Amino acid sequence: MPRPALRSRSLRRVYVKLPSGKTVIHYERKRNDIAICAICKKPLHGVKTNFLHKYSKSEKRPERPFGGYLCSSCLTQLIKATVRQQLQ
Repeated sequence: MPRPALRSRSLRRVYVKLPSGKTVIHYERKRNDIAICAICKKPLHGVKTNFLHKYSKSEKRPERPFGGYLCSSCLTQLIKATVRQQLQ
């Protein structure tokens, strides 16, 4: 039975075969997925994925409106659409 900290599913289980033929379980931290744009689903650039506690807030995502949520091309389209709607 693994110790209580390893029973959680927050750590992923990696089965490793040893030279003796025995299989053991190694526990690793799960890797996060790449951030994607909410509109076009393309990967976002400049957004960190793992070990976010090591970075400052400005390093985790771009410092612009909807940074880390929308890509720059979708953001420009959104801004243009809202400005055009306000002018009408």
